[in-house]
Amino acid sequence: MNKKNSHFIYFVKAVARTLVPRCLTQKLLHGRLLRYERMTEEEQDVVKQRVDYYCKLSAPVAVPNNTIRLGDFTNGKRRDTPCGYIHSIHFYDTYEYSRYFPDDYRIAITSGDVSHILPEPGFCKSRPVTDNDDNRNNILLKLNKVRHFMWVKDPYKWEDKECKIIFRGEAATKPRRQRFIEMWKDHPLCDLVPTNAKARAMSIDDHLKYRYIMALEGNDVASNLKWVMSSNSIAVMPRPTCETWFMEGRLKPDYHYIEIKEDYSDLIERIEYYETHPDEAKAIIEHAHEWVRQFQDKETEDLISLMVMEKYFRMTNQIKD
Repeated sequence: MNKKNSHFIYFVKAVARTLVPRCLTQKLLHGRLLRYERMTEEEQDVVKQRVDYYCKLSAPVAVPNNTIRLGDFTNGKRRDTPCGYIHSIHFYDTYEYSRYFPDDYRIAITSGDVSHILPEPGFCKSRPVTDNDDNRNNILLKLNKVRHFMWVKDPYKWEDKECKIIFRGEAATKPRRQRFIEMWKDHPLCDLVPTNAKARAMSIDDHLKYRYIMALEGNDVASNLKWVMSSNSIAVMPRPTCETWFMEGRLKPDYHYIEIKEDYSDLIERIEYYETHPDEAKAIIEHAHEWVRQFQDKETEDLISLMVMEKYFRMTNQIKD
């Protein structure tokens, strides 16, 4: 059975990290970063590309105004500090890596779902997808990973699944989702139900019985996209407007997912195409699995996270060579 990540286990591990003296973890930074030197050139290229994608700063900048000393970076509501309120999960995900850096370094972080460009460089979970580097101030970290980064073991082959388009998700405060449901709720190929207090969410295992799963953006990205792309079903969505650590902005339409128009008008036409071209559908699944695999190596993910932070501190002139 596929289950969502355990928040209980997550918090036990996260709180345990805060009990380790920072003076000890700071001594480990150099050794952790040495893993990059032991990689092949090809592996180093992949890591560097990801680091530079998450942190697009290409020239030194002043330390942002809305920063907090790492030595003062603690969990809880801090409305009297420049960083304001930081969600506990975002704090713990940031602290997992910030604890390796000196206490006097300063960090800027914007908590929650971010779909706008930040006025100054700082860490966040998400950012708008742009055609250039206009989003460079939004430096991505792997935040809220307990919710967003989960993978599934799919017991069904694509050809054995039912030809149906499935959507379950909160829509009351999300106009784009409302529009989609209203447009296609009565079509025989669609099973679309907004979840709320009266309508329970469908289990992940039940989702996996169907060939096509809608991945519709809410406040920022579609939170189900990661696990859908690890399954033998196909994610269906318009081109992403926001991205996270998963690099949604780099996904290729009709290669990693089935792209539909922004107004959803060609949904059935696109599905009917892949029903008559099953080899192309199964190729999308293979490409999606290939994309997902790069996020499943914990040691590499840790290294990239540390290198993104190191680049931020270097570009804000806090690391002196």
